[in-house]
Amino acid sequence: MGYRYSEKGPTADLMVEAWGDTLEEAFGSVAKAMFNSMTPIENIMGGESRSFEVEGDDLGALLFNFLDELLYIHEVELMVFSGFELVIDQDQIRLNAVCRGEHFDLKRHEQGIAIKAVTFHNMLIEKVESGWEIRVVLDT
Repeated sequence: MGYRYSEKGPTADLMVEAWGDTLEEAFGSVAKAMFNSMTPIENIMGGESRSFEVEGDDLGALLFNFLDELLYIHEVELMVFSGFELVIDQDQIRLNAVCRGEHFDLKRHEQGIAIKAVTFHNMLIEKVESGWEIRVVLDT
């Protein structure tokens, strides 16, 4: 499970490459990368949680809807997350999420880049021998 920020992405956007042994771990890695770009996730306490469910027409739409819901919660409630418990039903293309974090506090959290939106541009979700690999571009 992990992620990195790719230099190959579009200028002024953030391309994330993430991976995991399972699809849930790979989706979680993307979410961690997104929030780590906003503020270092090692400073986020997991005292609060938010639960939600999203669906999609395919795995790309499911990833988009998952990240979009996280951005919505971030924008409306000023929440930042560092922990993700995900269950993905690939047959129904449904994701159940329990996300742990806290309210963003300028006294304790560094302000990183602002993520405006998730995009489908250059999105890749691929089953590989070692698990799953994902690439997604975030509009900054």
